Amino acid sequence: SDGSIVLLDSFPSSINDNSTPLSYSLAQNYPNPFNPTTTINYSLPYTSDVTLEVINMLGQKVASLTNTRQVAGSYSVEFDASNLSSGIYLYRLQAGNFVQTRKLTLIK
Repeated sequence: SDGSIVLLDSFPSSINDNSTPLSYSLAQNYPNPFNPTTTINYSLPYTSDVTLEVINMLGQKVASLTNTRQVAGSYSVEFDASNLSSGIYLYRLQAGNFVQTRKLTLIK
């Protein structure tokens, strides 16, 4: 590690903090539904340019949670949606040629 990231041992128990994930993954946020904060976990098997964005149902970006190069490992991002209205949103991870989208539900 170059000291700029923290590997999480509280991520899924199948991944410990001294092993590199075998594949890209984007976990379902927890808790879901949430108000006003939720946690999003994801894994990178390789150093990648990573973007993690939250999009409303009109396809508009409402938050950019990560937009940087990250080394292989497991990451956790907290999303604070206190400035958004209740509803269903999508969050999308793009890393290398991997893209995955999941739904999250904000209930106020």
